[in-house]
Amino acid sequence: MFDLVFLGTSASVPAPERNQPALLIAAAGQRLLVDCGEGTQRQLMRSGAGVRRLRQILLTHEHLDHILGLPGLLATMGLPADREERVILRGGTRTLGLVAGVFAALWGEGRAPLALELVPLAPGGVVAEAGFAIHSFPVEHRGADSFGFVFQTPRHRHLLPDRLAELGVPDGRLRKLLADGVAVELEDGRRVEPADVLGRETPGTKLAVIGDAGSVAGLAESIRAADLLVIEATFLDRDASIARSHGHLTAAEAAALAVEAGVKRLILNHISGRYEAADILAEAREIFPETTIAADLERVRV
Repeated sequence: MFDLVFLGTSASVPAPERNQPALLIAAAGQRLLVDCGEGTQRQLMRSGAGVRRLRQILLTHEHLDHILGLPGLLATMGLPADREERVILRGGTRTLGLVAGVFAALWGEGRAPLALELVPLAPGGVVAEAGFAIHSFPVEHRGADSFGFVFQTPRHRHLLPDRLAELGVPDGRLRKLLADGVAVELEDGRRVEPADVLGRETPGTKLAVIGDAGSVAGLAESIRAADLLVIEATFLDRDASIARSHGHLTAAEAAALAVEAGVKRLILNHISGRYEAADILAEAREIFPETTIAADLERVRV
C-alpha cells in the first residue's frame, strides 16, 4: 500500500492553485519525495506532513522546476544543527552534478546543512527498501538525464483467522513466524505449517511515477499492469506539435500509454495554465475512463 500527497501539480510555471512539481509517497513506515519544485517545503507544512521524517528524495531530472526547492527544504531539515539523520538524494548522474553545484555555490564544496548522500541512478536499477522496492527506468525528455520510477510491494499471503483459531495458534510471535513462511510448534507439541494457515497468494501493489516525458515510446513495459500511473499531461492533442517541440505529452498520449500498459488507474499532473483542467480530463477519459487530474494537497491511497 502507498499513500500519496500531491504537493505540486503545475507545469513549469506555477499557478495560484498549483505549486511546482513534488510528490510525497509514504510506504512501510517510510516517506519519500519525488522531485522538489520551488515552494515544496511550504507545501509539506500545509499538508501537515512536515519535513522531519523525510529521509529520501528521488529526482526525475535536472530541470529547475523540479529541483529548485531543494536548498530551502534541506536548510530547514538541517535544523537543529546537530541533526544526525542522513538524507539520500537519488537521480541521474548529470542531475546530481547540477544539484551538487548548486549546493557548493550556496554552502561551499562538499558542504550542506545536513548529512547528504548523493546516489546516481542507473537504468533498470533496483533499490530494496523494507517492505517495497524502487525500480528506475530511463525516460525521454529533451535530452535531459531523466528517469521514471516503479514502487512495488512484494506478493504476500494473508493469515486465515478461522484456521488460526481452529488450530489454537495464539496471537503474537508464532503467528508472525507463520506469516513469514516459518513452521512453528505449539505448546502441546503440534507442528503447524505455513500452508495450514495461509490463504491464496495475492500480488503486491505497483505504483508508477513518471515526470516530464517527450515520448511514451518504450515506457509501457516498465509500468506494465501498475495499480496507478502518475504522469504529466502538459498539452492537449490539438497542440501536439507544440508538445513535441517542448518535449512534453498530451493528455491523449498519456491516456494511450495507460491503455497500452494495462494500468488500472491514471492520474495526470504537470498541468498547464493554458488549458481548463476539465478539457484535459475530457480528452484523456475518451481513451482511458479511469483518469483523474491531481490537485495540490490531494491525498490518494493505492
